[in-house]
Amino acid sequence: MGQERLASARVLVIGAGGLGSPALQYLAAAGVGRIGIVDDDAVDDTNLQRQTIFSTGDLGRNKAEVAVERLRGLNPLVAYDPIALRFAADNARELVRLYDLALDCTDRFSTRYLINDACVLEGRADVYGSIFRFDGQVSVFGAAGGPCYRCLYPEAPPPESTPTCAEGGVLGALAGIVGAWQASEALKVLLGIGDPLIGRLALVDSLLARVREVRFERDRDCALCGDHAAIVSIEREAYEGTPPATGVPELDAERLDDALREAILLDVREPHEAVLGSIDGALRIPASQLEARMSELDSAARYVVACRVGAKSLWAVRRLREAGFTRLTHLRGGLLAYAARHAEFEFF
Repeated sequence: MGQERLASARVLVIGAGGLGSPALQYLAAAGVGRIGIVDDDAVDDTNLQRQTIFSTGDLGRNKAEVAVERLRGLNPLVAYDPIALRFAADNARELVRLYDLALDCTDRFSTRYLINDACVLEGRADVYGSIFRFDGQVSVFGAAGGPCYRCLYPEAPPPESTPTCAEGGVLGALAGIVGAWQASEALKVLLGIGDPLIGRLALVDSLLARVREVRFERDRDCALCGDHAAIVSIEREAYEGTPPATGVPELDAERLDDALREAILLDVREPHEAVLGSIDGALRIPASQLEARMSELDSAARYVVACRVGAKSLWAVRRLREAGFTRLTHLRGGLLAYAARHAEFEFF
C-alpha cells in the first residue's frame, strides 16, 4: 500500500547541489513516481566535494540534466522532469502546483522565502534543509495547520550579506546528512507516517555530533500564513533584496573584549541560535524583532553588532543606520569567530 502511494506521488526538488544530490537519490530509490529537478546551474569542479551525484566528466553540464541521467540508472521506473531553469517569482507557483510537495535544497535566503511562499499559497509542504560550515537545519514548513518559514524568520537579510555554501564553506559530509534527512521527511509526509518535523526545527552540529530541537508554532501575525495575511501573491520585487550596508566600521574577533570596555554588544541572533550562550552584558534583540524593539536602544550609545557568522548583523547595521544610529561597529565573522578563540564559549 505504501509503495503504491509513493508510485503515485510527485515531488519537486529545487536545487541539485549538496542537499539535492542525496535527497534525489533516496527519493528515486524509494520509488517516488515523478520527480522534478529545478536547477539552472552547471557542474563545477568546486562542487564535487559535496555534490556526489556528479563526477569530473560532468563539468560544464547542466545539473538537472546530469542528475536525471544518474537517477535513471538507479531507478528507471521513475518519471523524471529535468527543469533547467532558475526557480523565480514568475514560475514559482506554477512549478510548485504541479507536484505534491517541494524540497528546498537551495542555499540563498531569497530563494528559501520564495519556495516557502509559493508552497503556502499553493497548499504544498516545504521540506526545508540548510547547511553552512559545520551546522545544518531541517524542518517541514507549510503543512496543514503548521507554521511556515516566515513564522520562524519573518524577514530575510539582503542576499549580498549572506554567504552561500560555496562562499562560506561547508563540510561535504554534512550535506549528505541533511539531504538524506530531507528525503526521509518527504517520504513521511507522502506516506502519512511517523512524526514529521512540523513546528520543529532540527539543529545539526556535525562537529559535536549533536542534534538539538527547537519547537515553534504558527505565528498568528505571520504576513503569509497568519490570521490576517498580507502576502497573497508572488511579487518579483519582494525577492530581489536590498543593497547591503557600505562603509561600516568592522571589528575583528580578537579585538572584541577591548572594544566592549566602551561599547555594548548588540547580539541579533535568533533565540534558537543563542541557546548555547552569550557574552555577559550583551543586549539581545533578535534580528526578526529589531524593527519593533529599536526604542530599547540608546542613540548616543556605542554598539558592536554581532550575530552567529556576521550575516544578520550586517543586515541589522543597515537597518539601524537607516533609523539614525551612527555609533555602530560590525563584528566580522560573528560570535562563532569569537568563540573559536575562547574555549568557554560554544556558539551555534
